[in-house]
Amino acid sequence: MILIADSGSTKTDWTLLNPSDRDGNGVIATFHTQGITPIHQTPEQIRQIIGQELVQQLSSFPRARLIDSGVLETPLLSNLNIVFYGSGCTPVHAPHMRQLLMSVLSTQTVEVYSDLMGAARALCQQEEGIACILGTGANSCLYDGQAIVQNTPALGYILGDEGSGSVLGRMFMNAIFKNPDFADIRDEYLAKEKLTQADVIRKVYHEPMANRFLATTSLFIGEHLDNPLLQQLVVDNFRSFFQRNIKPYGRRDLPVSFVGSMAEHYPDQLEAAARAEGFTIGHVAKSPMEGLVAYHKK
Repeated sequence: MILIADSGSTKTDWTLLNPSDRDGNGVIATFHTQGITPIHQTPEQIRQIIGQELVQQLSSFPRARLIDSGVLETPLLSNLNIVFYGSGCTPVHAPHMRQLLMSVLSTQTVEVYSDLMGAARALCQQEEGIACILGTGANSCLYDGQAIVQNTPALGYILGDEGSGSVLGRMFMNAIFKNPDFADIRDEYLAKEKLTQADVIRKVYHEPMANRFLATTSLFIGEHLDNPLLQQLVVDNFRSFFQRNIKPYGRRDLPVSFVGSMAEHYPDQLEAAARAEGFTIGHVAKSPMEGLVAYHKK
């Protein structure tokens, strides 16, 4: 059996897969835990999440459901091949993450990859393509069907992350406070969120997780997409993503595919931006898990 993990900063989705199941999609069960990111969490914090949240769910999983799924081996934990895709699983951190998973889950069969590799496999499977993540942050890669061969550095929301929710929020804040055309939008937004300009400055410059605060503006923007000014703001954000992150690959012949909330919430604006920059959209998915299940079932 294969246990696939898709982990971000807030949550980790786990899918238990029987790759030998040829009659269905092979999914036996799904589990959820806190997010696991080796860059921001200590080894002990990660051990606690895996040990207290994941192991508890796996240990209490009904044996009858395993038998119904055609899996007879028991106990469950002794028969797992773990494939972990995670935010922050860089070449430096991936070996440490692998050792943690091996020690807590008592298995030697553990593979750890970046969330970008997860996106590439989910979106492109074993075909060449350009895979992107558009959520609170943004990232992209050129994928040859087996490996990531080129990656434009994301650089974070201060220096980069074009196309992301954080950068859309930054553009939104700049527009509502500097562009007179956005005055009505500014007044409605501040009243709805019970904020002042001083509050915004404090949250961005003096409180933690400014990127997440900025990304929350996407909820308001999404509710007001009938406003041409906000529509254009979203398109401009996506066009900047194509210009600065996708154009350097020099592969306009390849489809550009996406996972993440920004891509899912703004499909029309994403399509308009791609068309304006001369690119073709491939697949769009909120989560990579369905694609990862298909990839590992092959």
